[in-house]
Amino acid sequence: MLRRRHLGRVTFAEVNDFQHALLEATDDYLLVFEHPPTYTRGVRASNDSFLVAPESLAATVVDADRGGDVTYHGPGQVVLWAIVTVADDPSAGRLHVARLEDGVISAVRSLDQQHVLGHVGRLEGFPGIWAHVDTAPVKIGQVGVRTERDSKGRRRTLHGIALNVNVSIEAFSAIVPCGITEYPVGSLHSLGLNVPFEEAEDSIAAAVADALGGATSVASVDRSAATMSSERPLIRRLRKAGVDPDQGLDIAARKPEWLRIPAHMGDEFNSLRKLTEDLRLVTVCEEAGCPNIFECWQDGTATFMVNGERCTRACGFCLIDTRKPMPLDATEPARVAEAVVRLNLSHAVITCVARDDLEDGGAGAIAETIRAIRERKPDTQVEVLISDVKGDMASLQLILDARPDVLNHNIETVARLQYAVRPSAGYLRSLTVLARGHAAGLTTKSGLMVGLGERRDEVEETLADLAAVGVQIATIGQYLRPTTKHLPVARWWEPHEFEELAVAGRSFGLAYVQSSPLTRSSYHARDAAAAAPAPVSIRTNA
Repeated sequence: MLRRRHLGRVTFAEVNDFQHALLEATDDYLLVFEHPPTYTRGVRASNDSFLVAPESLAATVVDADRGGDVTYHGPGQVVLWAIVTVADDPSAGRLHVARLEDGVISAVRSLDQQHVLGHVGRLEGFPGIWAHVDTAPVKIGQVGVRTERDSKGRRRTLHGIALNVNVSIEAFSAIVPCGITEYPVGSLHSLGLNVPFEEAEDSIAAAVADALGGATSVASVDRSAATMSSERPLIRRLRKAGVDPDQGLDIAARKPEWLRIPAHMGDEFNSLRKLTEDLRLVTVCEEAGCPNIFECWQDGTATFMVNGERCTRACGFCLIDTRKPMPLDATEPARVAEAVVRLNLSHAVITCVARDDLEDGGAGAIAETIRAIRERKPDTQVEVLISDVKGDMASLQLILDARPDVLNHNIETVARLQYAVRPSAGYLRSLTVLARGHAAGLTTKSGLMVGLGERRDEVEETLADLAAVGVQIATIGQYLRPTTKHLPVARWWEPHEFEELAVAGRSFGLAYVQSSPLTRSSYHARDAAAAAPAPVSIRTNA
């Protein structure tokens, strides 16, 4: 199976860590994306290939573990990285490159029906894709690949090929592109072929997938153009993603029997509420309106929310307050640890609001909370449910170094609905956070909601992606609309459908899948952690 993923515009660091995680995946992957302005240096890059000081460039400069010299990537360039298994043969890398080139050449020729570009193909002695306009060669595509063995002994490919559609050609003037001084760089647009970017991206991706010869499944982030409307932004985003909010369920509609929960406010419930009030603690159970609060609090378990109770993001599903946050409280880690001691918890769950106002995204305070619990009650397992800390590896490392027993980060929804549901986050970024946690040797966990307008095959593709980056535990639950200001419920998924999703998740390699209408991220967290196999540290791509 070849899983094709259209990721939108993503940073080199995140997609690079993602592809390294996919080395161990059972399935093959084709990643399709753009970069923000980025210069990459291959392993054979010459210092003389930069014509200006790299630090003076208005772009990120990174070292890539692929062949080739220096090149530029930016908006308007289609990048395709293939992580596929190839024959264990010295010629495998060369043959793989030829397949990538064949796919791109085929796609460009089909787009260029009027032969604006002249002959499109290869140029003997030089890598990449070339247009021969008026017999003069112009380079329009770059290639850089490496192969590597995974832990199973398979030979897998990394990196791939890029085609200049309407990318800035001026950006190449700061370097000697790919070390080639004899011929210029161009793009489809600069040479007169004004094909829309998304049309070019889709055609090239399909052709490369065909050249790789696999049955393909496709998932894409929303890339549709914005439209003017007087509707609220979250409703506009939902329409853009292909969901009609007018067909959603009325918030007053009677819920099915499987979503009705009796309230039991016994002694344990009341004592836990008193404890949180005494210690001035916030629980996500209350702040997010969790439907399982009565069951969990009766069982003496709660999920503590740190870094304040105001979030810097406004996700379309979440009830947590979105306002300018208050400064961090330095006493909070100790107070959380005291609650863990008083409740005698064997498994403590700590979550957080997003704190994009802080340089480290609040990661340092989460790490302090882990250490405070370990100091007071070292036998307690600590699970953290974190934000994406803006994708910053240094911030995430603060949490990884504190070694939580479970690192949970929710992907929340399928690729197509990411921007509609959580516009400040991203599908790749979430997968990369989880991949980095797995690479550090932590048990990783993620969750998603259904009922927002996703299709079943999209949910299954998401579960496959989670398994591919090493996630061991997944939770799936029904989205419940908190207020009329939030995204509408598209439909109620039935209990048997949740059971079928659990079966599918396990078939992809997830060790434990908690899937039911009332499942939430921390529901039965202790049981899930116990069911997951002990993690092992794997190599990282530093």
